[in-house]
Amino acid sequence: MYHFSTYKEQYKATLKLAFPVVLTQLGQIMVQFADNVMVGRYGGEDAVPLAAVSFANSVFFLFFIAAIGISFGLTPLVGELYAQKREERSVELFQSGVRLYLLIGVVSSLLLWGFIPALYHMGQPHEVVDMAIPYYRYLTYSMPFTMLFFSSKQLLEGLGNTRAQMAATILCNLLNIGLNWVFIYGKFGFKEMGAEGAGLATFLARSLLPLLMFGYMFLRERYRIYFRRFRLFAWSREDTATLLRIGFPISAQVFLESSAFVFIGIMMGWFSTAAISANQIIQTLANAAFNIVMSVGVASTIRVSHNYGVRNFDEISLAAKSSYHLAILWNSFAALIFILFRYEIAHLFTANPEVIELTARMMPLIALFQLSDGIQNVSVGVLRGLQDVKAIMPIAFVAYIVLNLPIGYLLGFSFNMGPNGLILSFTVGLTSAALLMIRRIRKRMRTLRSETSTPPAIMS
Repeated sequence: MYHFSTYKEQYKATLKLAFPVVLTQLGQIMVQFADNVMVGRYGGEDAVPLAAVSFANSVFFLFFIAAIGISFGLTPLVGELYAQKREERSVELFQSGVRLYLLIGVVSSLLLWGFIPALYHMGQPHEVVDMAIPYYRYLTYSMPFTMLFFSSKQLLEGLGNTRAQMAATILCNLLNIGLNWVFIYGKFGFKEMGAEGAGLATFLARSLLPLLMFGYMFLRERYRIYFRRFRLFAWSREDTATLLRIGFPISAQVFLESSAFVFIGIMMGWFSTAAISANQIIQTLANAAFNIVMSVGVASTIRVSHNYGVRNFDEISLAAKSSYHLAILWNSFAALIFILFRYEIAHLFTANPEVIELTARMMPLIALFQLSDGIQNVSVGVLRGLQDVKAIMPIAFVAYIVLNLPIGYLLGFSFNMGPNGLILSFTVGLTSAALLMIRRIRKRMRTLRSETSTPPAIMS
């Protein structure tokens, strides 16, 4: 039976970590929201600019999420070492992480650039691709800076500091919005760049992020140790293997989940430009809800990793359950907003009547999968904290590739449900992921408890 008193302190501990991440995610949402509103309003009743930004972001996001997903492995590793007070080992992992993640950022930029010719072969309207490419190019330039930022961000999260990323991200997000206004509309003597201007603003803002984070760490005595004896090209195979062992399955999980959203977005282009634009609005709203609950998932990773370091399984269980409660509360609220204000929200993004109507019809469908999305997100956070990440990759493959995408195609095209059918398939994918991950957590906890309670063998 639920008792608030049992979880009161748990909620406080989770929210203390989650709140700065919430503000960080709100900043990200604000930028995404501003990008879409500014580009959408720039286009007026012309849906092409918003569709171009949507398409470019969809393709870029697959490479982006796969790259940053690898960096997520640093947080639980540092969290466990932090609980065990093994600071020198954390320093070694961080320095290896900086080298590895910077290399991944450079390689990602090259791959993204080389993928440009393929954009014309993805079934999208030609005018949409033409406008998307200049915006897309600026996103490719930002990848090395993004990976440097995530190396410091994931380290500080493992140490229980979520405030530094909040301050840096909000500052850069405000800069992004201001530069959007300058470059999109051509203010202060700059030429009017439209959708391309939004890309330039994003590149400049992301370039500043790692400078702020590394500057903060260097100026604080507590974190300066992470720069001692730093050698950029001193490669450690052992540390690299450790980071990839945890990071690669996480990367694969977020890549597979994101693939479902990206390929559904591409399939939207097989209907019409209006469907692409409506889907961009829908995905912006779904990401807004997800990014907030993701902060709870981050907090659960940090709290679980700290308790895992000292093998406190009762605290792990309470931390996980309290995170589920908070996620369910938030996603229920988001679902209600999506249903009640679907037309009002659509009008904020565009003046195109067809896009508004399509968006309003799809919004109750994204409300439908909010609870599942929240539960699977927290579950991933718990499994990361337990360093049990191998299972999340096959779970994601089954949920999103085996179920979500084929069902979306069948509903959208074979059963003639159109864009609504594509969106409805997310309920199947996210619910499947949530159930399978909860099952995995229960199995992992039983194993850990039994290993701890088993007395050591007597050596003869």
